[in-house]
Amino acid sequence: MESNLVPRDIMHRAARRFKMLSEPVRLEILSLLHERGEMSVQELVEETGQHQANISKHLRHLAGEKCVKRRKEGLFAYYSINDPTLSSICMLVCGRLRQEADAA
Repeated sequence: MESNLVPRDIMHRAARRFKMLSEPVRLEILSLLHERGEMSVQELVEETGQHQANISKHLRHLAGEKCVKRRKEGLFAYYSINDPTLSSICMLVCGRLRQEADAA
């Protein structure tokens, strides 16, 4: 009989991914990348109003979990979404929260 249970190591990796997504600035970065596609660090700084060091820190976390990918061109680094399921998850949760807020 085949089990539908997710293996424990996969659950731990999923929990780590959800924990990484619990930071609002990271969600904002992912939302911008989802909407606009590839963006430079400077573009993300301008759009979010965050300091460059803060954006770079969050991008390191996102890249470390393979959520975004980095492309270097000269002095600039460009980031894009590496895991398309993240956009779906974020849109699903944010859409539901928007529905709840509208209904209140």
